[in-house]
Amino acid sequence: MFVTHLECSLTRERFDAGRVHNLSRAGKPLLVRYDFEAAKRTLTRESLAARPPTMWKWRELLPMPDGVEPVSLGEPETPILALAGTAPNLLVKDEGRLPTGSFKARGMAVAVTMARHFGITRIAIPTNGNAGAALAAYGARAGIETVVICPAETPEINVRETAAYGAKVYVADGQIDECGALVGKGAAAGLWFDCSTLKEPYRLEGKKVMGFELAEQLGWKLPDAIFYPTGGGTGLIGMWKAFDELEAVGLIGPERPRMFAIQAAGCAPMVRAFEAGEEFAARWEGAATVATGIRVPKAVGDFLILRAVRDSGGAALAVEEGAILQAVEDVARNDGMLLCPEGGAVVAGWRSALERGLVARGETVLLFNCANGNKYPLSDCSRKLELAGANPADL
Repeated sequence: MFVTHLECSLTRERFDAGRVHNLSRAGKPLLVRYDFEAAKRTLTRESLAARPPTMWKWRELLPMPDGVEPVSLGEPETPILALAGTAPNLLVKDEGRLPTGSFKARGMAVAVTMARHFGITRIAIPTNGNAGAALAAYGARAGIETVVICPAETPEINVRETAAYGAKVYVADGQIDECGALVGKGAAAGLWFDCSTLKEPYRLEGKKVMGFELAEQLGWKLPDAIFYPTGGGTGLIGMWKAFDELEAVGLIGPERPRMFAIQAAGCAPMVRAFEAGEEFAARWEGAATVATGIRVPKAVGDFLILRAVRDSGGAALAVEEGAILQAVEDVARNDGMLLCPEGGAVVAGWRSALERGLVARGETVLLFNCANGNKYPLSDCSRKLELAGANPADL
C-alpha cells in the first residue's frame, strides 16, 4: 500500500488512512497522500504501457490496501476525440463510455471499493442523476444497500436507472444541497454512510484518473487548457491533484494547463466568487439549468476549485441555456457526437473564452463530455410519414 495518510485540504491536519472518515475536523474535504518515492519504482511509462487499459492500472496512486480487489464493472480508458467539424485543435474526452454512462463511475468505483473494505453496509447520497445511478450500480456489485435522494428536476431516466439497480430512490422538493443536508442528518444518526461529493476521501481518487489518462494519451504533454463542467468540482480538483502526483513520480514536468470551470448562468456560484476575488463561494439561490449535473448551489470543495482555477491562470465562466443547447446540436451535426448538456456547456464555455481572448484557436484545448447524451431528454424532430402512396423523391 502506497498511502501514507489523509490530510485536511484546508488546515493540513493529518488523519489515519486506516479508518473510516468523512470531512476533517475543520469541516473540509480530506485528501489522500502517497509515498511517491516508493510508487515511482514501479509506476513508469514503460510499466503503464504494458498494463491492461483500465483505470486500475494506476494502482500505486489509488488508495486500496494491498490485496484489496476493486469493485469493478470494467472501467476502460475513455477516448480523446478531435472535434474537427467544430474547430481545429479542439479535443473532447468522452466519459460517456464508462459503466452507467458517465464519469461518476470512476469515483464510485473507488469509493465503494473502500466502503466494502471498511465493512460499510449502507450508503446514501444526494444526486442530480448520474452519481446516484453509479452508486446504485457499484453498490449492487458490492452487496451494499444504497439510498439515493434526488431533486425533482432530476432527469426521469436517471431516477429509473438508479431504481433498476436496486437502490431506494426518493425524489425530493428541493435542491441537491438540501437533499445532502438530509443525507448528512441520517449519517449523523448512524443510519448510513454519507458518500456525498467530497464528503468522503475516495470519490476524488477515482475522478483524478481522468488526469492520469489524458496525460498518457497525449504523449505525456498536457494540453494548453482544460474546460470542465463544474458543479461539485470533484473532477477538476482531482485532475489538479493528479498532475502534481504525476510530477512527483517523474512522469511529467511542472507545466500545467489553464483550468476553466464552466457553469450555467442559472447556477454560477464559482463564477461569482471568482470574479469577486473570494476564496469561498456563497450559495446560489434559485438554481436552474438544463445541465442538471452542474446545478449545485453550494459546493463543499469551493475553495479547492477556485484555487486550481486561479493557480493555473484559468477562469470560471458562465454560459446561457441557449448556448448550451446550441452547442449540443452543433457537435451532434458537425461531429456525430451526442454530448450531454454539461458537455454542451463546456463547448459553449470554450466559445465564450475564445471570444474574450482567454484561449487562442491554435492552442490545444481539451473539453470533457461527462456523460452519454442519450441519457437526457431530446427534442423530437422526426416527421410523420404515411407509407401508402409515399414517393421517395419527396423525402
